[in-house]
Amino acid sequence: MVDPLALARAHGLFNVLGGVWPLLSLRTFEWVSGPKTDEWLLQTCGGLLATAGWSMLRVSPGPEGLRHARRLGVGTAVTLLVIDLVYVPLGRIRPTYLIDAATEIAWLTAWWRTGRLPARTVRA
Repeated sequence: MVDPLALARAHGLFNVLGGVWPLLSLRTFEWVSGPKTDEWLLQTCGGLLATAGWSMLRVSPGPEGLRHARRLGVGTAVTLLVIDLVYVPLGRIRPTYLIDAATEIAWLTAWWRTGRLPARTVRA
């Protein structure tokens, strides 16, 4: 079993770092990932990824917070994985994105290994 709170914090930090990288150093990001034509779109995606990561870092340790973290974690990992697996074969993005695909699969596996989270609490 994987501790969901520790996973939320680790995945959140990963997403924050990945999101701010192109914002802080577009040159090094493009050196690894390849040149981009729409810098504004890259910066928008980076900002959204960092925001999702920040939300995961700030999640409360209770059942509701952990379910929220899982939704964010699985949602971002699936989205990035699909992009990697669709656009690498089409030649639109570099094969280095397959490293990211493997990482996203690892995050999804970790979220799966957290098991069932406690049932939702009903408020009267």
